[in-house]
Amino acid sequence: MIAFVSGTVAALAPDSAVVEVGGVGMAVQCTPDTLSTLRVGQSARLATSLVVREDSLTLYGFADDDERQTFELLQTASGVGPRLAQAMLAVHRPDALRRAVASADEKALTAVPGIGKKGAQKLLLDLKDRLGEPAGAAAAGHPAAAPSPWSEQLRAALVGLGYSAREAEEAITAVTPAAEADGAVPQVPRLLRAALRTLNRTR
Repeated sequence: MIAFVSGTVAALAPDSAVVEVGGVGMAVQCTPDTLSTLRVGQSARLATSLVVREDSLTLYGFADDDERQTFELLQTASGVGPRLAQAMLAVHRPDALRRAVASADEKALTAVPGIGKKGAQKLLLDLKDRLGEPAGAAAAGHPAAAPSPWSEQLRAALVGLGYSAREAEEAITAVTPAAEADGAVPQVPRLLRAALRTLNRTR
């Protein structure tokens, strides 16, 4: 198994990247969120999962090991192949999927193209106890609230600036008290500056 690829990003496409590894261009299928962290000409390291078929070898790439593990666990459910698993991760981050399964949230799963109501119900049964517990309050038995608009805007901005999804989540957690102090309408530009200061301190 190819656990990861590390090298210079040679090309980017809407659904894939080419990473040069030892003079060889490795084509890696990625979600839009992962692709947004890559830049042509810059070095990158992607956790990967190799899917072997009779007529093809396809390498799927992820921002971190948690995404890769979730991708592989999703395929243990009946009817879920690599493309559907990747589509689920394109819509929901791993912990959001864990929350959806833990709280039997059909609506979250039907937000994924290709999953209808009956398919969502079947997936909830198949994936129960397979994905693990969600982080934070949901792990203690309290379903987490849906992401707030300001946190989604901040996450998109940080990922667009080249930070990983994990770094963005850590920064959002760090500035959440300041956001809550703003009341109903948190000031995203101010929170972005605070998040960047937090990330710069940890690098």
